[in-house]
Amino acid sequence: MTTTPYVAAILNELNRAEDQLADEQVEQLAASITAADRIFVAGAGRSGLMMRAFAMRLMHLGLDAYAVGDTVTRSFKKGDLFIIGSGSGETKSIVPMAEKARSLGGTVAALTLSPFSAIGRLADIAVRLPGAPKDHADNEEATIQPMGSLFEQMLLLVCDAIVLRLMEMQDLRGKTMYGNHANLE
Repeated sequence: MTTTPYVAAILNELNRAEDQLADEQVEQLAASITAADRIFVAGAGRSGLMMRAFAMRLMHLGLDAYAVGDTVTRSFKKGDLFIIGSGSGETKSIVPMAEKARSLGGTVAALTLSPFSAIGRLADIAVRLPGAPKDHADNEEATIQPMGSLFEQMLLLVCDAIVLRLMEMQDLRGKTMYGNHANLE
């Protein structure tokens, strides 16, 4: 068997998942990004990689964006936005970060499967992403993909869609953004 049927199955799952998104939640997050002084992102594992990619695109937009944990990440302050990508919403290393961001007067946003999770409850903005939890083995109908793959793919796609929405709001084009791309490569 070739990989082509698997690609088609994944794309089919992503199309079904897209139909479950709440546009108003995503739009609220996009608006909060434009209102924030600075944007900080975090996630663990593959979700963390998707969030780091998001921070990079926000920087390409000319926004002051950081991935929590990087050596060049600034201190969080009132007026800043902390965006968390966590399927479970219970990532033990990130819950205290969300609590700290709230205590400092910042806004917390969560991209999650579980808006009623610990992180979801701490969030001012909770965007429920469709997908399946990592331990979905007892519910194979949710996705053919292993572990949290569907959530992680949706996380990247939704973040990229937010970037497109922000580009539209700022009347930016990719060529303009390229001026912020690293050039010491």
